[in-house]
Amino acid sequence: MNFTNTRTVRITALLLLVLVVTQAIYTALFINEIKGPMKLIWGLEGFLFSILAAFAGAAMLQAKNYQLGWAAIAFSALLNVVQVSIGLTMFGPMFAAAGQVEALGPVAGAVVALSFMIYNAAKILLGLAALVFGMAKMAEGGKALGGLTALAGAVALSANALLIVFGREAFLPSAVGGGSGAVATLLLALCLLTIAREDK
Repeated sequence: MNFTNTRTVRITALLLLVLVVTQAIYTALFINEIKGPMKLIWGLEGFLFSILAAFAGAAMLQAKNYQLGWAAIAFSALLNVVQVSIGLTMFGPMFAAAGQVEALGPVAGAVVALSFMIYNAAKILLGLAALVFGMAKMAEGGKALGGLTALAGAVALSANALLIVFGREAFLPSAVGGGSGAVATLLLALCLLTIAREDK
């Protein structure tokens, strides 16, 4: 199969859309304290992020413009693979051990903090990508979608940067970083789907 630039961009956009849906489902399950499917969703996300890294990387190599945006998507995917892997492989054993040995509580907390820092870094990159492609869309004449995407990207970038620099819950609730990143990702995907020119 020949993966042209147009096809690669569309697949990247669709993967981003699917990941927005999986994260929305995960958040809904977490809020309602339904733990059953959590590992399955994390595993699916680990797979999707791996594929996303390949397609965004391919798009970056094929593109003549906006390599910064493609690089941001590709590296955010790789960071998310690491973050999901920590959750899948370390959360369960660490909290089980901390439940039996009180001294391991801070270690378990540190693992969670590491996971969130990687999560926020990935959201910063997705915010940057949304900013890049939103501005590109505005330059093409798509003022409404481009402007919203760029604005959402700037908010996600700023919010998640604050959470990394000052720590979770210091100035912003942690959910603001994830929520703004999800909105930026959704608009980024829509922006990519509407790119008309093949040479991007």
